Amino acid sequence: MSEKNEPPIDKEVFGKARCSFCGKDPTRVRKIFSGFHALICDECVRTCYGLLAESDIAAPVEEVAREELPPPTAIKAYLDQYIIGQDRAKRVVSVAVHNHYKRVFYPEWQKTVELEKSNILMIGPTGTGKTLMARTLARLLAVPFCIADATVLTEAGYVGEDVESILVRLLQAADYNVARAERGIVYIDEIDKIARKDANPSITRDVSGEGVQQGLLKILEGTVANVPPKGGRKHPEQAFVKIDTQNILFICGGAFHGLEPIINRRIGRRNVGFHSSPESLRNLTTSEVLSQVEAEDLLEYGLIPELIGRLPVAASFDELDAPALTRILTEPKNALVRQYQVLFEMEGVELIIEPAALQEIVAHTIKRKTGARGLRSILERALLDLMFELPSMESLKRVVLTADAVANRARPILEFAKTRKKSA
Repeated sequence: MSEKNEPPIDKEVFGKARCSFCGKDPTRVRKIFSGFHALICDECVRTCYGLLAESDIAAPVEEVAREELPPPTAIKAYLDQYIIGQDRAKRVVSVAVHNHYKRVFYPEWQKTVELEKSNILMIGPTGTGKTLMARTLARLLAVPFCIADATVLTEAGYVGEDVESILVRLLQAADYNVARAERGIVYIDEIDKIARKDANPSITRDVSGEGVQQGLLKILEGTVANVPPKGGRKHPEQAFVKIDTQNILFICGGAFHGLEPIINRRIGRRNVGFHSSPESLRNLTTSEVLSQVEAEDLLEYGLIPELIGRLPVAASFDELDAPALTRILTEPKNALVRQYQVLFEMEGVELIIEPAALQEIVAHTIKRKTGARGLRSILERALLDLMFELPSMESLKRVVLTADAVANRARPILEFAKTRKKSA
């Protein structure tokens, strides 16, 4: 056996150099592969693959049959279980997702009218649930899902990741099943970070801004992309996997800092000056301003017209207030408080968080302006020292987290018992 652990070759068989299946010699085929006691040519390999593709062994599995496609009301009801608030955004996204998969599951209607893709643009402050909504949709539909960061993308030929690297992640999420990947969902985060510096076309290369937007156009609209299966940079001798992006739903999200004053200028709202409009007398919130976004605002912000046209559905997310943050802590199926209670239950300890402590956590989060993401960091800080000691405290029965423990890092109230059993 060779150093590469290749199987031993039967010299008599190899000397004949003919395919053991079709009998062709090397002059009639492109390549012959050797096994222990047999040879097979590339044509027979392709034939076998085609037979497998026609059988049940390699047949792609449809995650959701078209008869089971949930209506928009059911999609929103499912989102309500995991996401607090954002009712308007849920309605917009539910309709867009339902229409997109109707387009996928009813291809016969495309012969009459070609239905365009319903790619979605999510606009809202950080920590308002944009990523969570995209992930929850993928879980509902049982389709492959991946998250890509637009900030690491660069124009083809420059240091960084090509736009096709997004499809590599989707292919990996689909376990390299191309048929499944072609019906998946891709969430491109920080899409606002690739905006060009001004509204005028650049005369020089903007390799991480406008150049990336140009590269995204084809895969957003629908094209057959050549994707390196293992990722990385492309090179001519590499084998590629062809992925048709026609039925892939792309959801782009971003905070779009600086978009609010652009919208204010358009609607004629001025804070100071002799020509202030009556609209300035009413204090509009950030959410109310972002809900009035138009294509011209995004164009002035720095997105190119072609990219805006390929994101026809825009959903604005509201900034979370104190009541919404409190509900996020306790109401969803995977509520943060419940997660920590389960962690304590694994050690046989009951965790109780007082209402005043919840209010203190919310107050700290609003002060930091970190949205729902900030809730976990504050709760983690309040319970860190106790969780460090928890596995070693044999007689602990109950922990009560108070407002003082959150605000001043005081020790939570501990209640001990004579014995304590760990849960299975």
